[in-house]
Amino acid sequence: MPCFYNCRPYIAIFAEEPTSLLMSKIIIAVDGFSSCGKSTTAKGVAAHLGYAYIDTGAMYRAVTLHFHTHHVALTNPKEVSKALESIKIDFRRNPETGRNETYLNGLNVEDEIRKLYIANWVSEVSAVSEVRRAMVAQQQRMGKTKGIVMDGRDIGTVVFPEAELKVFMTADPHIRAQRRQVELLAKGEMLDLEDILKNIQKRDLIDTTRADSPLIQAEDATLVDTSFMTLDEQIELLTNMADEKISSSMRQSRTDA
Repeated sequence: MPCFYNCRPYIAIFAEEPTSLLMSKIIIAVDGFSSCGKSTTAKGVAAHLGYAYIDTGAMYRAVTLHFHTHHVALTNPKEVSKALESIKIDFRRNPETGRNETYLNGLNVEDEIRKLYIANWVSEVSAVSEVRRAMVAQQQRMGKTKGIVMDGRDIGTVVFPEAELKVFMTADPHIRAQRRQVELLAKGEMLDLEDILKNIQKRDLIDTTRADSPLIQAEDATLVDTSFMTLDEQIELLTNMADEKISSSMRQSRTDA
């Protein structure tokens, strides 16, 4: 698989005719392990392209919060199905912060779903087939018109196997744990680095070994190791890759015409 470690400068994003480039909309699928910078990078790329950003991880976290609050037993299919029927997840832009926030049944749960107790359980909830089918169906509806950047665990393999650009992100587990610790400290949560590392390793094991939609790199995905990349470099790299795909798509469209 091709692997990118170095960044190139933006090109078409700041070209003279950005509008024409954006006429040919594509789907960008960003998969990979937790704390690799997927979400922040995907948000940055979406902002540069004027695309919609869909945080599928937040969707699974919201389901996890609902299950936790309502004491849903993962081993009881009837309980799981009934709970899923009562879940409505949407994203709303906060005008003060400018960020998209997750709403569960009309309530803003953005901060709650980022807590460690949700992180400790989300991979187990995500491994339930009924949960994955329900979320995948929602995600596919969101991407019908293209022009989206979606990050998660199975976007390029299950949700949008036809995505024009697929990226698989990884990083050293210890570096990911350090990044996660910094994020939690910024929110006032002080947790031991070893505990965070164990959580990451547990999630990796569950995500990569589950029977339904395991975390794997799609054959046509580009591998990006972010261990020693800044977030700005990650956004720059993926934006450049997206620009090339959009340009290629437009050239193909003109040829077909």
